[in-house]
Amino acid sequence: MIDPSYKPLPLGAGLLTVYVFQRDKLLVSNDVPDARLDQPLDFDAIADIQDSSLIPFTLPSINNTLPPLISVMDIAPEMPLPTSLRALPVRQALSLLAGRTSVDGAGFTGRLVRAYHIAQWRRTSVFCGTCGSRNTDAPDELARLCPVCGRREYPRISPAIIILIINDNDQVLLAHNKHFTNGVYSLIAGFNEAGESLEATIVREVREEVAVEVKDIRYITSQPWPFPNSLMLGFTARHAGGAIRVDNVEIEDAGWFSRDTLPKLPDHGSVSRFLINQWLCHE
Repeated sequence: MIDPSYKPLPLGAGLLTVYVFQRDKLLVSNDVPDARLDQPLDFDAIADIQDSSLIPFTLPSINNTLPPLISVMDIAPEMPLPTSLRALPVRQALSLLAGRTSVDGAGFTGRLVRAYHIAQWRRTSVFCGTCGSRNTDAPDELARLCPVCGRREYPRISPAIIILIINDNDQVLLAHNKHFTNGVYSLIAGFNEAGESLEATIVREVREEVAVEVKDIRYITSQPWPFPNSLMLGFTARHAGGAIRVDNVEIEDAGWFSRDTLPKLPDHGSVSRFLINQWLCHE
């Protein structure tokens, strides 16, 4: 829906702080310890960055939260950084900021997730997907607008389920995906398909990846997860039957784990770790 109050602004208009990304990394000051990452850079800190490929933009916060505008820069991966700055992976930053996420997009973490999501979308929406012309920014909402054919493109949000499955022995099903860091086990997850309910997605993904059936599906929470554009929808379920058999396509290993036999788990700050922690706290 078009927002009549939306006015795209140039970088830094009325702002003193900015989020700066170098692809999948967040730039932070060397003077700021990890415990104080919830401090965006000020414009003086990035004055020495010279990058002709810079993609500066300003976007509105969600639900009129303060500050009302988020200023963002996205610099090229080969760009040398001033000695005053360091590049921290966004995933690591979110892990270090665990517990400070706001569901309404407020707070440093909420704004960081929003800024990173939009930065990636802008990087992949330079050209119109219909006629190939170079897009402009829509004047009335957060969208790309093709000046030739009039096509509007909005930030992509891909719904994905993640499911904590418990068996009758109060063990949790954890799996190692081939894309995970060595030794890390997490929950079964997968993207929702067109024409499919979330419950059907859960049944299909669990059946495809580990060959078991589930019942008593219950929604718990959601989390925006900008890697690259997911909305993670967290559920719990109970094992309804079937022995674990991994697909050897995405999942390399899986098993039932009790609280005293857990493998290495995902970092804090993710919805998977939140669901696992909830189970750990309810013996």
